[in-house]
Amino acid sequence: MTRDISPDLNKIRLFYTQPHQCSYLAEKEATTAFVDPTINMSPELYNQLTQMGYRRSGRYYYQPRCQQCSACISTRIPVADFKPSRQQRRCLKHNDDLAVETVSAIDKETEHYRLYEKYISLRHRDGDMFPPSWEQYVDFLGEGIKQTRFIEFRSSGVLLACSVVDFLHDGLSAIYTYYDPEHERRSLGTLAILTTVELARTEQLPYVYLGYWIKSSPKMAYKSRFQPLELLMGGRWVRCSGL
Repeated sequence: MTRDISPDLNKIRLFYTQPHQCSYLAEKEATTAFVDPTINMSPELYNQLTQMGYRRSGRYYYQPRCQQCSACISTRIPVADFKPSRQQRRCLKHNDDLAVETVSAIDKETEHYRLYEKYISLRHRDGDMFPPSWEQYVDFLGEGIKQTRFIEFRSSGVLLACSVVDFLHDGLSAIYTYYDPEHERRSLGTLAILTTVELARTEQLPYVYLGYWIKSSPKMAYKSRFQPLELLMGGRWVRCSGL
């Protein structure tokens, strides 16, 4: 099934999946709309789609289009106004021994895939990406696109975490983070978001796009801990607090 996504982008087709069980809300069915993968995805178009609530997953750009549910809400952090909470400041201090570097290419075949495999196997055995595979990793994260950068977090040279981000005209899109679950006390997922915000600030980019927030899903609700947060509601970005 295909249809236009908006009057301004009416040359682009969407392809809809069949309804399937939602990965985040057990009692719900999900339908996903994918942008026609044959189009030329320019940086300008990618940015515009992101502003409209679309996300990138490997080669695909998608948005939830569920018939009876609207729980997935796009989120972004306004960088200029973001201030880390007391707990987030503790996270930064606790990890000040780590070496952090943003790179354009990674060693996919050894340390990065092994870390991804460990992360999925220990943290997401109940998810769609289990069991992990090399092909899945490369297709989802390992290749990236021209705008992709990888933020590496290392302790004495050992890779503990990697955050995959895309550079947009108006911000950074946080695609995915994988890390060593054995270092739970470091809160590496939180550290990755805080580091992405600082990278956006350094690059003078106004937003960090975090993807979808689902209030009733523990896997996604963590995004409300980053304040202020803007939600895409009714086609407009609205600043919200106290989520």
